[in-house]
Amino acid sequence: MRRPFIAGNWKMNLDRASAVALAEGLVKKAAGTDGVDIAICPPSLYLDAVAAAVAGSNVALGAQDMYHEPKGAFTGEISGAMLCDIGCKYVILGHSERRHVLGETDEDINKKVLAALEVGLLPIVCVGELLSDRKSGTTMEVIRRQFEGSLAGISAEQMQQITIAYEPVWAIGTGEVATPQQAEEVHLDLRKIMVQRYNDEVAEVVRIQYGGSVKPDNAAELIGQPNIDGALVGGAALKVDSFIGIIAGAGS
Repeated sequence: MRRPFIAGNWKMNLDRASAVALAEGLVKKAAGTDGVDIAICPPSLYLDAVAAAVAGSNVALGAQDMYHEPKGAFTGEISGAMLCDIGCKYVILGHSERRHVLGETDEDINKKVLAALEVGLLPIVCVGELLSDRKSGTTMEVIRRQFEGSLAGISAEQMQQITIAYEPVWAIGTGEVATPQQAEEVHLDLRKIMVQRYNDEVAEVVRIQYGGSVKPDNAAELIGQPNIDGALVGGAALKVDSFIGIIAGAGS
């Protein structure tokens, strides 16, 4: 049985005071929550302050991105070792906004995944199709290409340290959401890809989150699907009650 995993991606939102307040509120409400892994991923500028707010709690810290080089003349970038130093456990890689807004390629993401694993970070690797892909019936071709490219050279042992997040681009921040059946179909196909590439054991262990307009009122039905193991949450992670509502849905 895979343990549900709910991660909040705060994206480029909040200021320092509100980030700390949100983290502190979440720690209070999530105290005693059993059976669900929880992480929050604030803007990098506030990682240190949020790390202090969640220290000693059951809420883990994650980053929204990192660079693949360990150090050097890369102005504005942050290394995996720096994230570990500040207390991060997770790092989101290949989010659709980085793929489609900032032009990251599967090769770029693959370098980051390998670098994250090298320093002991647990990657949350995102895959997902555009609306045009879904309408043309090429969803799984896109998903397979992103999976294989972003996770090239990953061993079976390393794969078990990775979480996959399926996030249909057309459902992110739009209010649209894939039906539980649509989401489950892609999650099952991702599971089959892992069986083909590795084996049944690896496919059974790896957690696959759904991301895309997840809210308290749809979380339980989505996460209740056999192959959906949690959620990567955007807007609903910016308020304590809505994020806790999704966590409760994962544990129901």
